[in-house]
Amino acid sequence: MLTTLFICLVAVAAAGYFFGQKKARGLAISQGTRLHSLPGYHGAYVAFWVGLPSLVLVLFWLLFQDAVVEGLVISAIPDEITRTMDGTRIDLLISEIKSVAAGRIFVEPQPYVLEAAAHYNILNNTAEKAMLVVVLALAVLGLGYARRNLSADFRARQKVGMTMDGLMILCSVIAIVTTLGIIASLLFEAIRFFEKVPVGEFFFGLSWEPQIAIRADQVAGTGAFGAVPVFTGTLLIAAIAMAVAIPIGLFSAIYLTEYAGDRFRSIVKPVLEMLAGVPTVVYGFFAVLTVAPALREAGAAIGLDVAPNSALAAGAVMGIMIIPFISSLSDDAITAVPRAMRDGSYAMGATKAETIMRVLLPAALPGIVGGILLAVSRAIGETMIVVMAAGLIAKLTANPFDAVTTVTVQIVTLLIGDTEFDNPKTLAAFALGLVLFAATLLLNVVALRVVQKYRERYE
Repeated sequence: MLTTLFICLVAVAAAGYFFGQKKARGLAISQGTRLHSLPGYHGAYVAFWVGLPSLVLVLFWLLFQDAVVEGLVISAIPDEITRTMDGTRIDLLISEIKSVAAGRIFVEPQPYVLEAAAHYNILNNTAEKAMLVVVLALAVLGLGYARRNLSADFRARQKVGMTMDGLMILCSVIAIVTTLGIIASLLFEAIRFFEKVPVGEFFFGLSWEPQIAIRADQVAGTGAFGAVPVFTGTLLIAAIAMAVAIPIGLFSAIYLTEYAGDRFRSIVKPVLEMLAGVPTVVYGFFAVLTVAPALREAGAAIGLDVAPNSALAAGAVMGIMIIPFISSLSDDAITAVPRAMRDGSYAMGATKAETIMRVLLPAALPGIVGGILLAVSRAIGETMIVVMAAGLIAKLTANPFDAVTTVTVQIVTLLIGDTEFDNPKTLAAFALGLVLFAATLLLNVVALRVVQKYRERYE
């Protein structure tokens, strides 16, 4: 139904665009005057009046439709059934009704659940049809209103410009509000966590065992929330990944820009950038099935004890995954250096290697730092490869041959299964997320300072 609705809206908006253009041209001919704005602006004005109010109505309709339908369904269930239910049991009943309505029946439901599911489907279908009719009616009204306002001296360009300005401001506000909402949610839940767990224990504790009982019928430990092993594991794997990615990515960018021929570059660069499109789970399989066994065998051959899941395996494969980020951005940054700087260096008698080291790389440093920053952020935030190749054990070690874990892996682990957001185990995920956010922000600030310092030197 939604697909049909959007197709109809697009069709009506397109019709309004062409009708607006046609009417504007007709007005110019009939009145013998020039239009204040081009016909395209008149068409865009009509299309905006057709599409934007209808789109807003669709968003609000979808936002409230489920709540209204669920309320009507629950109100139709006999009172003797729902009177003794609390909020949690009502939510479970609604989930069961939705599953039955969708045909996902695992056990024989109660008769009142079957009736409620049928009622739910009827109300949903009615709501969707009503939405289609109301939205299309609003689109037609917008079409008529906008076309009636058109005239030869109508300032359509200004109206369209104001609308576009408003849309851009709205998008900016949404982005800012979303960012503030993320920060606020992290801070709020992290504060709740630190009310239950001391700050010193979290940041300086050496034992991470957050598996504590959530329900009364569960058996678990008392829990330990010292996050130092998690932080060290994250830094260790990220350091290994960057040790692999930075040299290979940077040297490949230098070779492709300064040494390789055009034909070789046109073939190799797209192939290299294809690494960025490979799903991370594929890298995880490669790490656990190929790299980890190879490292174990190589370690055994020289007398080293390499764990089945090791930081080295995860970091090495992660480094391969993020090579395209550094290579592509470094390539673009080096290519953007003005040719005059190269020619000036050669004119002073510098060799190609000296020109690269003393002219090109310093001049391209802002772009290179940006690529490295993006790669570091990707390495810190990667989850799948670490889960498959490094494991889940939070171990305080600097040995790359041991199994470690990272912040993102622990966040996922803590939020799987029974999640009650009044327990230190679950709230710990938000504390880890807040630390990860602060670390990424710090990386951005440091990189910005470095970029500004060197950019002033070469502009």
